[in-house]
Amino acid sequence: MYYLSDLSNYAFFTYISVRAGFAFFIALCLSLFLMPKFIAWAKAKNANQPIYEYAPENHKVKSHTPTMGGLVFIFCALLASLLCIRYENIFAISALLCLTLFCLIGLVDDLGKVLKKDNHSGLSPKMKLIAQIGASFVCILPLYFSSQFNTEFYIPFYKYPLFNMEIFALFFWILVLISSSNAVNLTDGLDGLATVPSIFSLSTLGIFLYLSGNFNYSEYLLLPKIQGLGEVTIICAALIGSLMGFLWYNCYPAQVFMGDSGSLAIGGFIGFLAIISKNEVLLLLIGFVFVLETISVILQVGSFKIFNKRVFKMAPIHHHFEKVGWVENKIIVRFWMIAFLSNLLALASIKLR
Repeated sequence: MYYLSDLSNYAFFTYISVRAGFAFFIALCLSLFLMPKFIAWAKAKNANQPIYEYAPENHKVKSHTPTMGGLVFIFCALLASLLCIRYENIFAISALLCLTLFCLIGLVDDLGKVLKKDNHSGLSPKMKLIAQIGASFVCILPLYFSSQFNTEFYIPFYKYPLFNMEIFALFFWILVLISSSNAVNLTDGLDGLATVPSIFSLSTLGIFLYLSGNFNYSEYLLLPKIQGLGEVTIICAALIGSLMGFLWYNCYPAQVFMGDSGSLAIGGFIGFLAIISKNEVLLLLIGFVFVLETISVILQVGSFKIFNKRVFKMAPIHHHFEKVGWVENKIIVRFWMIAFLSNLLALASIKLR
């Protein structure tokens, strides 16, 4: 079997931008083709995730919507990536490993809920955290010992590293991966709410990866120069393509949910991209919607435990807006707008250094 990256005799296929384009369209077409087949199968098997008992009343009508759509679009992204990447690239292989491991964690959690028809029957919070720590460690350990990567810490709008994290980089990177994974998971509560901000975040980080991996662009824009980083842009493009195929069926009213197999994988992958592009801090802006959702949960839980009072009518914050009377479509589109604007601001940091 020949891969696009093997066609070295044809200069056209040596360009990362060309292979990224192929990966995008392969994943998009696969996702559009496989998703309806998965939906039909899931409906036949009654593979629906139960709605939480405390969810807003209008969510009850979604109780028969299939879940685990993330399994399909992650598969499409992986297959398209494997056809287009260079296998000797450590960043690309680690990125695929990250997608796979976090997807498997989500799949185990989804299966527990679906098979027992109980939202509390998936992985316990403790077991999920342990699994995420293990997956994060496996993904980032090759980077830590790689001569192509370093442990320097950067902040936005400043062209020089502040300091070298050394061994503490491992703990910091694990924190970034777990936080990002769970943040996207918390956001996935309305039809398409997590999908579009994820596409925006992947696009922004993909641009950073491509520029940092290109010596001329990184030199001109004063970005960290990391040889081989641009190859991960291909995987970004593949995941964006598969997510767009998924969105066709996930937009309101959703025909399928991504489930934890999708949200945990996307979040973990976004965190991984932020690490290898040296944008761990800028990720707060790139994933601003995810950060907003996470902070709302932290405030709600903390306030209730300390003061026995709730800050919001319901958390995550998208449910608060439902409780105050916003229709679901309005919440979704407004959050998409916020995500788009925050990513535009993040991209502005490329030039403002």
